[in-house]
Amino acid sequence: MLTVDYDRLGLQPGELVLDMGAGAGRHSFECFRRGARVVALDYGFDELPPVRELMAAMVAEGEVPGDALGACVNGDALRLPFPDDTFDRIITSEVFEHIPDDVSAMAELHRVLRPGGVIAATVPSWLPEKICWALSAEYHAPLAEGGHVRIYTEALLRERLEGVGFEVGGSHRVHALHSPYWWLRCVVGPTNDSNPLVQAYHRLLVWDMVDQPLVTTAVEKLMSPVLGKSVVVYAHKVPTGDAAARGARGAATGELHRDPPGSNGNTRTPESLNG
Repeated sequence: MLTVDYDRLGLQPGELVLDMGAGAGRHSFECFRRGARVVALDYGFDELPPVRELMAAMVAEGEVPGDALGACVNGDALRLPFPDDTFDRIITSEVFEHIPDDVSAMAELHRVLRPGGVIAATVPSWLPEKICWALSAEYHAPLAEGGHVRIYTEALLRERLEGVGFEVGGSHRVHALHSPYWWLRCVVGPTNDSNPLVQAYHRLLVWDMVDQPLVTTAVEKLMSPVLGKSVVVYAHKVPTGDAAARGARGAATGELHRDPPGSNGNTRTPESLNG
């Protein structure tokens, strides 16, 4: 299940992509499949070995172009282990709502994005999230360890991205079918995976994602502008003066930081993405 629209992101084969807060790797895998050089970064070290293993399996099965490269890095969103103007594209999906100092994380992403580069940032949409918070205190912090610490409006997300220097462009909402699923989970208990209604709805979502039947596709398209579980905002880093020249040189040479702190040897470091 992808939240980001790769056409709007403008990803091209060979570009260097940071998936910040990659989690289980869903967006990293799609970047990899499209021939990018992708860095999947996550604060939770345990998330990364399965991502690395699936990337290796994709290579073994011939699912990625020969020049696509992938790396997994254990790192902190507030102290990204990369030099300025490194990445052509950045994806950060459903991450900011977990970070108390979200503005500092946004500033770090602005720092490592090359001038002219594009970021896709997604957070839970205001209305579905507001209902989840109202239905269950266990859905969010402080009762949910590592849970959501704030509810965003799209305007707030745009304001904070602009505040650190991004020029914000278009947006859209997605995953309308997921909103009632999470409301149901909040009613029966967010961690209650054994509830029959939760299991039945989960099967519906799997059917939608795997088979993409016309009925659910139509409902998703019709309802997402109002009930989409996630809002996606696209922004770019404005090229200015010497920064534009450095960004152009970096894109041409593929320069990357050697041995980034926090990689813990989990897989190839970003240095190796240069081939």
